[in-house]
Amino acid sequence: MRAVVCKELGTLDRLEVVEMGDPDLLPGHVRLRVLASGVNYVDGLLVQGRYQIKPPVPFVPGMEVVGEVIEAAADVESKILGARVLANLGFGGYATHAIARADRLVSIPDSMTTGQAASFLQSYLTGWFAFVQRLGDNPANPAANADKWLLVLGAGGGVGLAAVDIGVALGYRVIAAASSADKRRLALDRGAVHAVDVSLGDDAVKEAAKELSGGGVDVLYDPVGGTFGEVCLRALREDGNYLVIGFVGGIPKLPANQILLRNRRVTGVDWGAWAMRNPDANAAMLRDVIGLIGEGRLSPVEPAAYPLSRAAEALADLEARRVAGKVILLPD
Repeated sequence: MRAVVCKELGTLDRLEVVEMGDPDLLPGHVRLRVLASGVNYVDGLLVQGRYQIKPPVPFVPGMEVVGEVIEAAADVESKILGARVLANLGFGGYATHAIARADRLVSIPDSMTTGQAASFLQSYLTGWFAFVQRLGDNPANPAANADKWLLVLGAGGGVGLAAVDIGVALGYRVIAAASSADKRRLALDRGAVHAVDVSLGDDAVKEAAKELSGGGVDVLYDPVGGTFGEVCLRALREDGNYLVIGFVGGIPKLPANQILLRNRRVTGVDWGAWAMRNPDANAAMLRDVIGLIGEGRLSPVEPAAYPLSRAAEALADLEARRVAGKVILLPD
């Protein structure tokens, strides 16, 4: 098989595409012919040694794949052969073949393309965990949020777009902050009420959000961080909640006085660590999200596709925010 290998932590251009032997098929597992591999921002951080977890090298990046089951272990029912499935691997996704636990495979609705299925998991489960698990929103009662405003930073990226889509499904009135016309259009297409140009400056985005929401937003969804997050904290109204998602723009230095004022709250969202500690609950959450996609209540964006041989380029474009939405790798 062919795979993208990180032999030492460092710059993205050190990634190599190599021929290697197929991994052994373990009991309770299946072998997949990978149809598409999801590319996430965190993959690049892992390769560069900039993430809080430092994987032992060499390793094959890639958490999520869609594949066709081509072989099953003796203790796995053979009727699964030929199925198109989603697998959350942890590592090993940037390859032409992969081994996955049979009991963790997820069926994909016919309405989902292979690209959508390979690229929604990290961004949508982060968003679902944030709103449903951490905030306590009830997906069965979106009317409860009908008068609430949600400001999404980085709304043109995969994580931000998922938050827009989920926020709309949960009943929020969404303001999307994004850096290009294409990215703002994607957010509006997913139901955002307003889209704000972040090139106008952090203060301009904050003031626009306050004006559009009639005084302040109820929830701030921030995968960007940096000074942008620090400034937009001030866009929260009384008892507003700042969801800390990530730090693409650096770790913000949140002013404690602005949290105290108006009784604002800050909520950490670490879906990845929670999912590892709670695999069964995470699997149930994934089934819920897949079900809503199948019903048409959620609509993941169709991703940009790169060949496996251009994995380093795909990660670099994602890191530099040159891509609207999500990214996948296709075998070449």
